[in-house]
Amino acid sequence: MIVSVLIVFFAMLVIGVPIGFTLGIAGVVGLLLMGSGVGLLSMAPLQFFTGLDMFTLMAMPFFILAGELMNKAGITRRLVHFANVLVGHWRGGLAHANILASVFFAGMTGAAVSDTAAIGTMLIPAMVEDGYDVDFSAAVTAASSIIGPTIPPSNMMVIYGSLMNVSIAGLFAAGFMPGFLLAALLMVMSAYLSFKRGYPKGPKTTFKEKLIATKDAIIPLLMPIIILGGILSGLFTPTEAASVAVFYALIIGFFVLKSIKLRDIAPMLVKTARVTGTVFLIIGTASILSWVLAINQVPQAIAAFLISTTRDPKLVMLLILLLMLVVGMFMDIAAALIILGPILHPIAVSLGYQPIHFGIIMVLSLNIALMTPPVGACLFVACSISKISLAKLSKAIFPFIIMEVIALFIVAYIPEISLFLPRLLGFVK
Repeated sequence: MIVSVLIVFFAMLVIGVPIGFTLGIAGVVGLLLMGSGVGLLSMAPLQFFTGLDMFTLMAMPFFILAGELMNKAGITRRLVHFANVLVGHWRGGLAHANILASVFFAGMTGAAVSDTAAIGTMLIPAMVEDGYDVDFSAAVTAASSIIGPTIPPSNMMVIYGSLMNVSIAGLFAAGFMPGFLLAALLMVMSAYLSFKRGYPKGPKTTFKEKLIATKDAIIPLLMPIIILGGILSGLFTPTEAASVAVFYALIIGFFVLKSIKLRDIAPMLVKTARVTGTVFLIIGTASILSWVLAINQVPQAIAAFLISTTRDPKLVMLLILLLMLVVGMFMDIAAALIILGPILHPIAVSLGYQPIHFGIIMVLSLNIALMTPPVGACLFVACSISKISLAKLSKAIFPFIIMEVIALFIVAYIPEISLFLPRLLGFVK
């Protein structure tokens, strides 16, 4: 029966059925094949609702809206300028500024695709005009964008924490060091390629220019400080923090920068509803399929297979990492997280991995899929902006993928990189 469900699932993926519908149809086929006839179909709407009946998921649309507001307010331009002032005078300075801007941007949206679109629109043309190869410019932009959902706030962490009953605040705290590690390794590769290809340095900035750029960046940089400071101090929950982020973005956009008008609100609300609806459809339909798999003891079978292969936790982790990297290449990462999370989380915990640490491993490994062909969403956005083919960008981004996989393995096998801050703040004993 499970084989038939998987055949239906992969067949629909191959012919291009949207992932939300693919998951739901595969789940319903599974219900029909379980032998109880049409009566069992009543589980479909029940599981769909159950999958979404989590208060913490309310944080997601608020974070998405906050990101839209900050983009419209012109915050991206200020952050890019600030990053360029700090590192633009290095060899390959605009590439380093691109990566650093993603670090700053990460504290506002937690969405890689938004990062690629916002920063890429500004920096890819600027890098090409300054003498960088267009494929390199697009590759740096797509690669650095996954820092967004790694450094909090992160929509993926909200989903994982909600489904696995793991502290979202703890996951947020755990995301900082892996995010900075990603940025550092990407900068190393950018520096190597920039020296090798002779990419230019930017002009050195004066102290006065640094001061002005810092002053302009204070307003946007206060947003992640307020959000994360409030969450990590226990002042408010992640959902409350998301609503505070929207309020802060509205105040800044309307009254401080005066770059948002009333007529801008409706399109942003529509876009937020569209993105949220897509993610929630995936969560709901994936819950149906997950229930079918759980009832048929597929998680237990996978766990038994992994443990029968080896009892060494490090080798099991290696198999898990390879599985997630491969699955992420062909499946929407939210769907992969919802389906694989309930299967792999108990295995990892039983082998001694801390739940928050494993959550970061899952989020990071699936985030890498956003920049790997054939379905990496960030690749398609970068291709659209740079007007180059997917094949050309896939070749250019390969060195950066290697660095991010190295970062993933470092995070997976050195737990303190993820757990240092959560332990310091009391989320981990």
